[in-house]
Amino acid sequence: MAKIQLLSEETIDKIAAGEVIERPASVVKELVENAIDANATAITIEIKDGGISFIRITDNGEGIEKEEVKNAFFRHATSKLHDAEEIENIGSLGFRGEALSSIAAVAQVEMITKTQEELTGIRYLIEGAIEKECNEVGVPSGTTVIVRNLFFNTPVRRKFLKTPQTEGGYINELCEHLALSRPDISFKFVNNGQVKFHTSGDGDLKALVYRIFGKDIAKEVILIDQHTKDIAVTGLLGLPSITRANRNFENYFINGRYIKSNLIAKAVEEGYKEYLMQHRFPFFIINIDITSNMVDVNVHPTKMDVRFTNQEYLYDYLVSAVNATLKVHEMIPDVELFESKEVPQSQEGKQKSVKYPEPFEVERIQKMQVKEETEDYKVLSNPPVESNVIKAQKVVYVNDHVQMNLFEDKILTKDAMTDYQILGQLFDTYWLIAYQDKLLIMDQHAAHEKVKYERLVEKIKKKTIDTQNLAVPIIISLSGREQELVYKYQEYFDKMGFTVEEFGGNEIAIRSVPLDLYGKNEKEMFLEILDELLEEMPCGTPEFILEKIASMACKAAVKGNYSMTKEEVMKLLEELMTLNNPYNCPHGRPTIISMSKYEIEKKFKRIV
Repeated sequence: MAKIQLLSEETIDKIAAGEVIERPASVVKELVENAIDANATAITIEIKDGGISFIRITDNGEGIEKEEVKNAFFRHATSKLHDAEEIENIGSLGFRGEALSSIAAVAQVEMITKTQEELTGIRYLIEGAIEKECNEVGVPSGTTVIVRNLFFNTPVRRKFLKTPQTEGGYINELCEHLALSRPDISFKFVNNGQVKFHTSGDGDLKALVYRIFGKDIAKEVILIDQHTKDIAVTGLLGLPSITRANRNFENYFINGRYIKSNLIAKAVEEGYKEYLMQHRFPFFIINIDITSNMVDVNVHPTKMDVRFTNQEYLYDYLVSAVNATLKVHEMIPDVELFESKEVPQSQEGKQKSVKYPEPFEVERIQKMQVKEETEDYKVLSNPPVESNVIKAQKVVYVNDHVQMNLFEDKILTKDAMTDYQILGQLFDTYWLIAYQDKLLIMDQHAAHEKVKYERLVEKIKKKTIDTQNLAVPIIISLSGREQELVYKYQEYFDKMGFTVEEFGGNEIAIRSVPLDLYGKNEKEMFLEILDELLEEMPCGTPEFILEKIASMACKAAVKGNYSMTKEEVMKLLEELMTLNNPYNCPHGRPTIISMSKYEIEKKFKRIV
């Protein structure tokens, strides 16, 4: 039998480092979070070869006292935590005391740091957890950490890294998220000598979106600012016109911390559900500020995964907050025949005001052949910075542009209908409606589907659903997961009009169906409902389940290529106006789009 033996400290450090440092992006994340915790107002991130050979993080934060520098590289050494009880109320991004020791265990690390009070700083070198050099130097206040040759002493780990281009892409994406989490901090990201992006740090989140994602995205976002006693949701929501086929543009933070959470992603998507087509995902940047006892960030050393004490409450609030914000905004898409070249006013004069800490080790830069911008070096002072990103965002968006969006007259209202002029039907599917200086185009199928869907949901809630008994029951064989889902939510299927009974083994019998589904391949529809529920497991809200089921029943709505009379169209419009969201069908397609008189006249060259 093999003997049990204690591992060496070197081996322990390398094993522990594997949990925290997975790739170069992990190094950048930990070091930038340390800079943020040090109250830096400007942070520069530089990499070469995807961060594998060279990473440099420079900040103008508080710095580290000389006698504390060596202690910072010990495992579980931290200035942010004193005992386990404090974890429940932790406010800093870092607290475990593992980052610097983990990085030093698998790389060659150089730290140059000075506090504001000290005249000189200290330069400390450590390689593979072994101290190499420590001496005093004259440097500006703040901290610079240089990480070279990542995984130089663990070649197996290094072998599994991606190409430098791919690893650099991971770091670029991470830096974007970090910048979005703190618009009040100036971030500069340099990859192989090229400045990829540079933010001003003035707290203007919309201007930050313009810099990172471009003007087309920046002009299609609206402010969200929803509060309850223990949850505040602030940031920007993209309009349905800028949806994506994946979740790469979903950005969310908990108390300013960049995380990954299926719960949050699903909740926001559910809030958007009425406005998005299936398999499309929204663009959003939100910070969720919640009381510390509602979230546990001490789940994994990377601190990317978190747990919530009351998931259903958080989920429901996020759904309602997003939905309530979208409902106050006019959602009729404008058809633009020409691309607008207008630059947002918020961009004027931004570039010249950008400041950041520059690396001071000139000889080292020349050796690494890193190209620097020809700007004067300025060490930023430390003005009072609001630690809560929500406060910075509140001030920025109290402006005339937002107020216009909130209080401008809407088109889809009963009062507006008095000015409607129905012109006629196009292609037996679309109706042309003149309204003031706009041409509205309504999709009769999408509009009718939306009205039918809302009627059905209302009937379900009032328990007045019409059902049809089946002379011959429908027998369906289900998988174990499908059976569990049916039995768990059977009361909701009953409310919808499905009477489901066990039939023995893995089979069920459906003895009644909603009247709207009768004669429309009920078995296939029922299985489609299960497939949707399995794909997006509900988080405890009955409305989610009922609305998923109801959306399937709307397939009985009037289709395109069906001629309607003007009277029928007017009746349909009247019913559409009574809905909370008349802009989109249950699957997210728009019911009405508009084209301005201005755009039409430009097309006919009446306006040049």
